[in-house]
Amino acid sequence: MFKKILIANRGEIALRVIRTCREMGIQSVAVYSTADAESLHVKFADEAVCIGPPSSTESYLKISNIMAAAEITNADAIHPGYGFLAENARFSNICEEHGIKFIGASADMINLMGDKASAIATMKKAGVPTIPGSDGIIPTIKNAEKIADKIGYPVMLKATAGGGGKGMRAVWKPEDLQNAWEAARQEAKAGFDNDDMYMEKLIEEPRHIEIQIIGDSTGKACHLSERDCSIQRRHQKLTEETPSPFMTESLRERMGEAAVKASESINYEGVGTVEFLVDKNRNFYFMEMNTRIQVEHPITEQVISNFDLVREQIKAAAGIPILGINYFPTQHSIECRINAEDPYNDFRPSPGYIETFHAPGGHGVRLDTHVYAGYTIPPNYDSMIAKLIITAQTREEAINKMKRALDEFVIEGVKTTIPFHRQLMDNADYIAGNYTTKFMEDFVMNPENNE
Repeated sequence: MFKKILIANRGEIALRVIRTCREMGIQSVAVYSTADAESLHVKFADEAVCIGPPSSTESYLKISNIMAAAEITNADAIHPGYGFLAENARFSNICEEHGIKFIGASADMINLMGDKASAIATMKKAGVPTIPGSDGIIPTIKNAEKIADKIGYPVMLKATAGGGGKGMRAVWKPEDLQNAWEAARQEAKAGFDNDDMYMEKLIEEPRHIEIQIIGDSTGKACHLSERDCSIQRRHQKLTEETPSPFMTESLRERMGEAAVKASESINYEGVGTVEFLVDKNRNFYFMEMNTRIQVEHPITEQVISNFDLVREQIKAAAGIPILGINYFPTQHSIECRINAEDPYNDFRPSPGYIETFHAPGGHGVRLDTHVYAGYTIPPNYDSMIAKLIITAQTREEAINKMKRALDEFVIEGVKTTIPFHRQLMDNADYIAGNYTTKFMEDFVMNPENNE
C-alpha cells in the first residue's frame, strides 16, 4: 500500500481524499494556490505545498509544479480528484515515468475514452449500444451534410475533445448545419485547441443516467448501479439521485451489464463512470466514459452498504483485486450541489466572504464541503462550495429530509443555490420523478423572499 499520497486538487474533493487517507493510515500532501491558503484541505493534510498563484494554469494545471511538490515530499502516489488534471493523459504518463502511481486511468485509457469519437468506436466494437451517428471524426462540412441526411434531423454536433457542453450544437434543420458547424469548431478550438467534430442523432428529451463501475488490474470489473443526473443547466449537473425514479430492474440489469462490458473490453483499472442517454421508451445509448471519480459519487456510497469509493480507488491503484460483485441500491439518496451563485439572477457567480455558515445535521444528512464562516470564496475556480447528501429509506422520505436540511442550511455573505434546491424539492414534476435533461428550460424561480 502507498505510504504518502499527494492530492493534485483543491476544495471539497481534496478534503474528501485526505480523510480517507487518514483512515487508511496513509500520509497526505495538499497542494494549493495562494488563493486557497485558508482552505480546509490545506489545514487538514499532513503536509501542504504552495504550487503557484491563483490562476489554474499557473497552479492546479501546472504539471511541473505538482511533480516538484510530489518529489520534495516523497509522495509515492498522486490522486487527481475530478476536474483539473484528472483526465489528462500527459499527466498520467509523466507520473508513470517518474515512478509515482497515478490513482486514475493510464494515459492510453484516458486517450481512448477521452476522445469521444474513438470511445464510441470502441464501445460499438464491444457491443455496447451507441447513438446512431458518424464513424469517427468528420473531415468536412460536406461529409457532415451527408451524415445528417442519412441519420435524419435533429442531429447533435460534438467536439471530440469536448466537455462541459463546449463545442456542442443541436441542429434541427439542414439550413442551420453550416453555421452550427463553424460555431462549434471555433468554440472547440478555443476551448481545447482541437476542432475535430463528430455527429450523433439528437435524442430528444432524454434522461442522463450513469453507471458507477470499478475495474482492477486483472481486467475484472463490477458495477455499483446507477445515478440519475438529468437535472442540468447548460450541461452542468445541479442535483443527482439514486436509484433513478425512471429505473426498472430489467433496465438496471441491462445498463449495468453494458457498463461492465464497456469496462472489461478495455481492461479498465480504477473507478469510472459510464454515462448513458435513456429515451422515453427506455432505450439506452452510450454517451461517454469518465475515467475518474465523479462529483456525485457520495450518493452511490450512501445506498450500497456505505462503500467508500475513494478507498476502493486507492486499493485498485495499489493492485488489490476487487471481489467482482455487482451492488444494488438498498436506500434512496439525493445530492444537491451548493454553488456560490445567485439563482435569482441567472445563476451569476457570487464569490466573496462567508459571514455565517450553519451546516444542517441529523439522521441521514451528509455535508461534503471545504468552506466555513470567515472563509473567502475565490473567484478563480468552479463555484461549487458544498454537496448536501441526504439518505433515507424511500424517495419520498429523502425529499422531505432534503427540504428540512436545506431549511437548516444557512450561508450568509454570498449568494448560494440553496433557495433553488429548496424550490426544486417542492416542484410537482420533480416530486413525481417526471423530469428529463430539458427540465431546467421550463423551471422558473419563484420571487425571492427577503424575510
